[in-house]
Amino acid sequence: MTLQVKAIDTFYGTSHILHGVSLDMADRELCAVLGRNGAGKTTLLRSITGVNPPTVGSIQLDGTEIAHLKSHRRAWLGISYVPQGREIIPDITVAENIYVALLGKGRKGKKVPSFVFDYFPALKALVGQKGGTLSGGQQQQLAIARALVQEPKLLLMDEPTEGLQPSVVEEIEPIIKRIPSERNCAVLLVEQNLDFVRAITQKFAILETGRIVASGNIGELTPEVVQRHLSV
Repeated sequence: MTLQVKAIDTFYGTSHILHGVSLDMADRELCAVLGRNGAGKTTLLRSITGVNPPTVGSIQLDGTEIAHLKSHRRAWLGISYVPQGREIIPDITVAENIYVALLGKGRKGKKVPSFVFDYFPALKALVGQKGGTLSGGQQQQLAIARALVQEPKLLLMDEPTEGLQPSVVEEIEPIIKRIPSERNCAVLLVEQNLDFVRAITQKFAILETGRIVASGNIGELTPEVVQRHLSV
């Protein structure tokens, strides 16, 4: 899988959010997008998924231009999204949340794929429980599982550690790190937790007022770069 975002501009109505943003990802790569609140991080993910497509520029997945495709077409091509706030369906069960995700890729079934419980054994005892009754950590596990059953080439994750207790973050950290090699996909995540980012990612890019202002291998995310672009 290769992702090439080339000089995209994205608007919300008349508000110009992203300005000439470019980003490249290779197969099985794990990359973090960082930035202060309002920098355009979620807009970048929404541009890639098609929820808020760019008006200028190019987005290519494995060489196929997708910038103007509808969201469902992008999903069929292999993009899955774990949104900020998780957005699971609260009034149906854990299993049914996963079945809905399977239907989204044209896969019918009445059995949760076994690999879900390899990653998230706690969900096995919760398959009949309604999504809205789960803890925040359990909901995050379900949200990730729901995205993974779609067998993505590219997994997008928006603030996967937001609102989670440190012990839960420690649980999901190695799981996310395993995903690229074990599920054969690249992972692009938006995150504020720098320790988490340094522990699992290979590359980073920093957005500031809708522009990429720094990027590189994770070892280049120095205290000086953090102080210049991320401190508040």
